[in-house]
Amino acid sequence: MTKYNNLLLKNQLCFSLYAATNSITRYYRYYLKELGITYPQYLVLITLWESNTSTASEIGAILKLDLPTITPILQKLDSMGFIVRKRSNQDNRVVRVTLTKKGLDIKKTIAGIQNNVACKTNLSDKEFNKLKNTLNNLTETMAINKDDQDILIKLKNCK
Repeated sequence: MTKYNNLLLKNQLCFSLYAATNSITRYYRYYLKELGITYPQYLVLITLWESNTSTASEIGAILKLDLPTITPILQKLDSMGFIVRKRSNQDNRVVRVTLTKKGLDIKKTIAGIQNNVACKTNLSDKEFNKLKNTLNNLTETMAINKDDQDILIKLKNCK
């Protein structure tokens, strides 16, 4: 046993979130593999359906992923025919991403998959939305800021 009960696995919020995330993404993968797409590719498609056209950097920012992470996902979706990537004429560093007909046509099928996942949670619409909002708020709250950096400096000075 430990004198630090906050270090028990059953008391870890991070582990509960990690395990829940794994369960949900595993369930998505079960359906998405039939379409030949991965969960991160699914997230990119959702982002594009909301805006229809965007830049690689904007997609990464929305999904909280950096450019080196998002680039191979976009390359794969491009090679599969779901999107088209094109460098901006004004700034060669900017890559515009646009859905193709295939990328638009798969939307209805994926909406059904998302509905299956939502149903699998056994949460009412109200519970589902409350949990989603709580997690969105937690994501914003846990963003590292100046106060966190000051605490880190203090911890380093405690050695």
